[in-house]
Amino acid sequence: MLQFKGTVRPMLVPFGSKQEVPMPTSSYTAILEREGDLYVALCPELDIASQGVTVEEATANLKEAVELFLESADPQEITRRLHGEVFITRFDAAHG
Repeated sequence: MLQFKGTVRPMLVPFGSKQEVPMPTSSYTAILEREGDLYVALCPELDIASQGVTVEEATANLKEAVELFLESADPQEITRRLHGEVFITRFDAAHG
């Protein structure tokens, strides 16, 4: 069974209802870095990257890339690529 870290919120809809059922969601990390005129966005949990002219566009493009990957990849590929916990921190380093 495939398990993702994050929040999954399935929604129950009464039988016969014509409401759309939202897809389960999981939370992922986006790390953004400016490279020239573009922003590059990386999802370290899945090693997926995208880019955009603005931070918002790069983030939206990364979200789309991750969703397309999760929709089309083989479950074993998702499991192989998924890094369980990702920690982001800052530190000071001496330089001379």
